[in-house]
Formats: sequence, structure tokens, C-alpha cells
Amino acid sequence: MKPRFLTGLLSLLMPAMVMAGEYDLTVDRVKIDTGDFVKEGIGYNGASPGPVMRFKEGENVRINVTNNLDEMTSIHWHGLILPFDQDGVPGISFPGIKPGETFTYEFPIQQAGTYWFHSHSGFQEPDGAYGAIVIEPEKREPFRYDREYVVQLTDKHPHSGDRIMRNLKMMPDYYNREQQTVGEFFSDASKNGLMNTIRDRMAWGDMRMMKADVEDLQGFTGLINGKGPEQNWTGLFEPGERIRLRFINSSAMTYFDIRIPGLDMTVVQADGNNVQPVNVDEFRIGVAETYDVIVRPRDKQAYTIFAESMGRSGYARATLAPEEGMEAAVPQLRDPARLTMADMSGMPGMDHGNMAGMDHGDMDMNSSKGMSGMDHSNMEGMDHGSMAMGKGGQSDPFYAKGSGLVPTAANGGKFLSYADLKAQDPLYEDREPTREIELRLTGNMERYTWSINGIKYEDADPIRLKYGERVRFKFVNETMMTHPMHLHGMWSILDVGADQWNPIKHTVSVQPGTTVYMETEVDEPGQWAFHCHLSYHAAAGMFRKVIVEGGPESAQAKTDVLVEDGGEV
Repeated sequence: MKPRFLTGLLSLLMPAMVMAGEYDLTVDRVKIDTGDFVKEGIGYNGASPGPVMRFKEGENVRINVTNNLDEMTSIHWHGLILPFDQDGVPGISFPGIKPGETFTYEFPIQQAGTYWFHSHSGFQEPDGAYGAIVIEPEKREPFRYDREYVVQLTDKHPHSGDRIMRNLKMMPDYYNREQQTVGEFFSDASKNGLMNTIRDRMAWGDMRMMKADVEDLQGFTGLINGKGPEQNWTGLFEPGERIRLRFINSSAMTYFDIRIPGLDMTVVQADGNNVQPVNVDEFRIGVAETYDVIVRPRDKQAYTIFAESMGRSGYARATLAPEEGMEAAVPQLRDPARLTMADMSGMPGMDHGNMAGMDHGDMDMNSSKGMSGMDHSNMEGMDHGSMAMGKGGQSDPFYAKGSGLVPTAANGGKFLSYADLKAQDPLYEDREPTREIELRLTGNMERYTWSINGIKYEDADPIRLKYGERVRFKFVNETMMTHPMHLHGMWSILDVGADQWNPIKHTVSVQPGTTVYMETEVDEPGQWAFHCHLSYHAAAGMFRKVIVEGGPESAQAKTDVLVEDGGEV
């Protein structure tokens, strides 16, 4: 991967380079068969998901996109570092692609790894307009593998995106199929006492919220590479091979907990960037994130890739096998997750001093350079007892203490945490940020409005950054939902307390009741989108335009040109 200070030089040299790749994509109406239902959707080159696009680091790519729809469209190259006018966000970086027209994207490939692409127009992405990107590095990878597979996840719903949004606006719990039951009440009363259980139910009722509000959208079928659980996408292997699995979460709304019973996984890449290897039994992949793992099945048997939704309302399933037709057992869904008062602790008006003895000071990971009370020079010195504890006694500093969402591995083993991620090779020098910008993640579940700092996108001023500065973003989640925040065009350096070894990401999940920090080297001029990647949260207002001022004159001149309104962002 190139040091970022070479970006401008590379952009100037690219036209003279001999390596180039040209690709053609059509945007089409397609039929999507999940095995549970068939629906009309949108895809690329006649299918959903679209083709796996393979690039090489250092080449200049040209992609001709022909819009065969009767509406505007666009393609955003998620996680790719490129000129802002090639980023593909209507109304921010270009007008969009009109029906019947062909738009040519052209940009240099300055990175390697696993990424994806999707429409940034209306709800075309949840309706099927997405695909995978694999970029081959110029140099050897720091890990070995014998074969590889893309494992692209999504949550396919029978309803169209427009209909889902209308229903959520009308009744926010319209798709909530995991409501608490009478049996659960008696179980809680037996465990916690009748009066405590009654008081707990009344407290949630007073807030007009439910413990089951973990997922906005249920009733979906989980797909892997376009195949539902019964259709069972299968990847073949020879026993003893090292297999690289490129996991991509292309869901509209669903976080997945992923495990392969019988196989250990070694995480080697996060959001396209190499990390120091971490051996895990299970990991959670947020919406829009990617993780690359290596597995080594030694026996001649089948293994199930099981991706269980965070709210336990559905799953995706695939198989690794030495022969076609072989299958392994499919695990049962675990009990539905339930929010706790800890997950509500960031909400304004909550009586923090009166919440069942919780120490909310431990949930704000907010020293001048990271998580409260952490010795950043020695992650092993962290006081895990003050952090979020899961059912198995495991801890995770990126969850509120006492959170109902703390993940635990099904087999009692190691569950990946953001705190485990360390960069393989630092991309930037470690330096002090020039300033801090606080972004409070806000919303009203009852009205289904989502916002940043209490202001929806259409009413908000842009965030203005200066080319060359280093900005520290402080995310404060004041809602009971998890928000995957995605900054276009520039890398997000997630603060895990590892200083120059902090991981480089393009999407950062912020859990309920927590404060999370990331830093950004402002090294790409132009206009960029910055938003929650939950489709219906972004559409409801959790979205900002970012304007980078200054930089090379040629790029700044493009920024100064007004972009016509080409449709929704």
C-alpha cells in the first residue's frame, strides 16, 4: 500500500503508466431468488450480486457503467481512495447517471485488499445493486494461502427498500419479530424477582422503547454470494490447504456474527488493510465492513460457514467442502439479544446515577488519546474488569459495561474485538491531531428519525476540513442502536490505544452508550459523504457532507464547480 503523501504524485503519473484495465458494467432489473422467495431487484451485468471486480495495485482502471434502468443510478467504490469526482455520490461528487446513459469512471488503484461497490442512489443497494472488489497487491502478502473465496453477505427482504422505509416511518417496530413474551417475563421474574422485573418493564415502557430493539429490520433471508441457506453456496478445498475467505457485509441493516464450527480462523485483514494476525473462534462484522480470514481444514469433511444476525432473527449459511454436495450440520440460532439500561446510558435525560449500580464513567473511552484509564503502551495492562462483560465472562472495551450486545463465542472461545486489531505496517506517522470534532449520533426511534448532533442531513451545514490537517472525530452514541459510520475518500484510523499501530478502516461501528474515537489524515481534497451505513438510518438523516478545503489547485478547482442535484444520496 502506498504512503499517502505519494497520492498526488501517483495521480499525475498514472496517465503515463502502461498498465490499465477497462471494465463494462450494466445496471439492470433482475430477478433475485433467495430459496425462500423470488423478487424483482436491481443488479449488475444481469445478476445480483454483481461480478467480482479484480484490480491490480498500481494500475489505472476505466469502468464504463451503462444505466438500463428507468431511473437515475450511481456506483460508489466503497473504501477506495480516489479523486472525489469518481466517488459516485449523486449531489455531492457527481450528478448521477441518467437512464440510458453510460458514465465512465476512471481512477488509479492505490491500495490492495478486499472492498466492495454499490449504488448510492435511493434504496438501490438494499434492492440488490452491490458487488465485490478484490485488489491484488504489488508486493507479496505477509501471509500464505493456497486458494481464496469471496464471501459476500446481505440481508435480502421480500419488501422493496422504498416500502420498508415507508413502513418504518409509519411504525418503527413494524419489522420487529422478536418481541418479549409472557414466558420471558416469568423467566426474568424467577431470576430477578417479580418487583424488579415489573419495575424494569415499566422503565422501558416509560421510554416507549423495547429491549428487543436490536435490529430495525427482521424477516429477511441471509444470502452468501447471492445464495440463501437452502441454496447453500459451496467453496471447494483440498485437505491441508490454507483458504483465504474475503468476508464482505453488504447488508442494508444487519450485523452478522460469523463462525465456522470445527475450524479456527486467523484474521489477517480488516477493511482492506493488513493487520497483525489474530486467531479467533468467531467475529462480528458490521454493515459495510470487510474481514479477511485464513482457515486450514485438515480433514476430508464439510464445514458450515454460519453467519448469525446480531439480533438472532436470521442467518446466512454456506459450506466449505472437499466435494460438491457435501454438507455439515447447521447450528441453531442462539437466544435473541436483549438491550439493557447500559445500552440506553448515552441517551439525553437518562438518570445515569440511578441505573442499577452501573459505573458509566468506564464506558467513555475518552482520554486525550483513547480509552479511559488505558495504558496505551501496554494493552495487556487494561483493566478488563471495568469493561463490558459478556455472558461467558469475556470483556470488550468497545461495548458499554453491562451491555446486552456484548458478543461471546458460541464455543466459549475467542471472539474478535476491535481492541485486537493492530496494523501490520503503519500507514501514517503517529502525530497529534490538530483539532477534535464531536459527532453525537442521535435519533428518535418512535418517529424513526436519525441525525448527527440532533440535526438531520437536509438541515445541516457541511463539515469543513483543511487539507493537510489531522482531525480527531469523537463519536458519542446517544441512541440504543449500533451505527457503522463510514467516511468516504479518506482512511479512518480507529483508536484502540495502539498509537501508530492503530488499525486503518473505512467503517467504524459505534455501540450504544459508548464513545469511540478515530483520526483522519485530511489528504484528499473535494466533497465527500460521511454517514451511518445502515441504509434506512442514512436515508432518515444520519448523514453529512464533508468539504476538504485547500490542496492541489487542480483538485480544488473541481471542488469549486457546483454539482447538479442528481438524485438522493
